[in-house]
Amino acid sequence: MKPVRFAVVGINHNHIYGQVNCLLNAGAEFVGFHAKENDLVAEFSAKYAGVPRAVDERRLIEDPTIDLIVSATIPGDRAGIALAAMRAGKDVMVDKPGMVTLDQLAELRKVQAETGRIFSVLYSEHFENRATVKAGELVAAGVIGKVVSTAGFGPHRMRPSTRPSWFFERERYGGILVDIASHQCEQFLFFTGSNTAEILSARVANRAHQQWPGVQDSGDIHLATAGANGFIRVDWFTPEGLPVWGDGRLFITGTEGMIELRKYVDVAGRPGGDHLFLTDAKGVSYIDCSDTPLPYGQQLLSDIRDRTETAMPQARCFAAMEIALKAQALAEGKANG
Repeated sequence: MKPVRFAVVGINHNHIYGQVNCLLNAGAEFVGFHAKENDLVAEFSAKYAGVPRAVDERRLIEDPTIDLIVSATIPGDRAGIALAAMRAGKDVMVDKPGMVTLDQLAELRKVQAETGRIFSVLYSEHFENRATVKAGELVAAGVIGKVVSTAGFGPHRMRPSTRPSWFFERERYGGILVDIASHQCEQFLFFTGSNTAEILSARVANRAHQQWPGVQDSGDIHLATAGANGFIRVDWFTPEGLPVWGDGRLFITGTEGMIELRKYVDVAGRPGGDHLFLTDAKGVSYIDCSDTPLPYGQQLLSDIRDRTETAMPQARCFAAMEIALKAQALAEGKANG
């Protein structure tokens, strides 16, 4: 079988390494990349030696032998790359957030429908986290009954001195609910089997970084569907003493049981990440998810070949970003008066 050939346009976020490795591990062929920043290129080229750097991104986007364009460019620029790629007949996989405005979302939806190309957002806190994947398997198997509630927490470490200038510019990164909480929006839809949700409340704030007016260091969203509700909390307050970048957690409550995920660290407990705790009628059990397969890469390559939607349904991909964008707008509307 001929391998899927992909190229990278934009390497501004370190998530690009996860995106590329996901595809390489699934058997795709990495054939070229474009990036403007020489300092970023040095590390990237060292990691993927032999992959040529294109001077012009159009050379990759317009190359008829390339099937997929992958991007982790500055968030505000991702929609433009994706639109150009889909119009050139390419499928697209981007880092979250997939876009930073509702106008960009509307244009992406329009062009995706017109071209029939795949627009996929690789949500690392779902598709590259083995505990989240395992929880999806348990929920699909009916282990905890019907999901009626989720609570997702996405704390991050800021380390301002390591951040590029665009990180502090609201219009370029999209706001904290768009930038981080889109992870939890997607997981709420996934675990409740929904393609839309009502936003009951949303708030953002800059609690401790007033020297950067564009920064939002905390935010939350309250969501609901006809059969479930969800709470999301994100921030930039991970202490330096934590051995990982954030103590990401997810609580899933069903009619017959509940699941708690400690995705990256079990504080003062078991080593490593990918911890799952299941409580049901039989009792309480612990599942080490470190060996759970991650199917997203293989599924995406199959979708590209077969024109299917197994990695992530297109409707949910767009709906997750729509919720995050609308929650961001609601939160900032409240903040502004």
